Amino acid sequence: MLERRKNPIGRAATASVPRITLGGLRLAVLDIEQTANFMIGIVFPERWVGRPLYLTSANGEVLARCSTEPMTERLFRAADLINADGQPLVTVSRLRSKPPLPQRVATTDLFHVVARKAAAARLTFYMFGADEAENALAVANVRKMYPDLQIVGHSHGYLKGDALRAKVDEINVLAPDYLWVALGVPYEQAFVEEFTPRLCNVGVIKTSGGLFNFLSGSRARAPRWMQAVGLEWAWRIWLEPRRLFWRYLTTNPRALYLLFNKSRPSATDKQPRG
Repeated sequence: MLERRKNPIGRAATASVPRITLGGLRLAVLDIEQTANFMIGIVFPERWVGRPLYLTSANGEVLARCSTEPMTERLFRAADLINADGQPLVTVSRLRSKPPLPQRVATTDLFHVVARKAAAARLTFYMFGADEAENALAVANVRKMYPDLQIVGHSHGYLKGDALRAKVDEINVLAPDYLWVALGVPYEQAFVEEFTPRLCNVGVIKTSGGLFNFLSGSRARAPRWMQAVGLEWAWRIWLEPRRLFWRYLTTNPRALYLLFNKSRPSATDKQPRG
């Protein structure tokens, strides 16, 4: 998949979205409602980009990894749109950028806004990722929450080789408006790069990280006050200290450095769409 600056289709589809450079990545200056409206508008009443639009999200860990992992950086720079899924990014943007980011756009929150709007517009979802039990439970819960939402299919993400290619072709035949891919960074971004040419009937691919863990109920969100002050990472360390302590110990300081030294306001004067 081409980097965005070499991708005329993606540039045209997202031309109305203002961006700022924060921590080295170009991030959309959109709140959750505006992001959901953009996602609905790009496929309703008809798709017009000719290929899936690739949306992903960045937090402090992503910024740190992009600065040290060339492959990860390339995969993120290929995205048509990157949202800020981290409160520290929003906070620093208020000091370093004009305009600042209006709000954290957490995929876990965005999913529900898009689901409500998609149900009303009769647009379709496919949910790909996590293990078989987690995926099935997440889908079941979503169907209970949004009975009018059309989920045309779902699959766990533990597929490889011919089985994976066959599943991708099956998704393409089902032609969902939104394909939610929850494989974790950078695997979900690599999935987009590899399989976009085989998914020409899909409207939007949204990478989703641990979204299905929250939808299934196996993982709890941090309290609202911790989310608001940018301490959700501390909550996650408390829940999974062995897996996450070293990761955040190494990525958080680098992310802060990047936020204060690799940020600049965009030259665009475009305003976000409501």
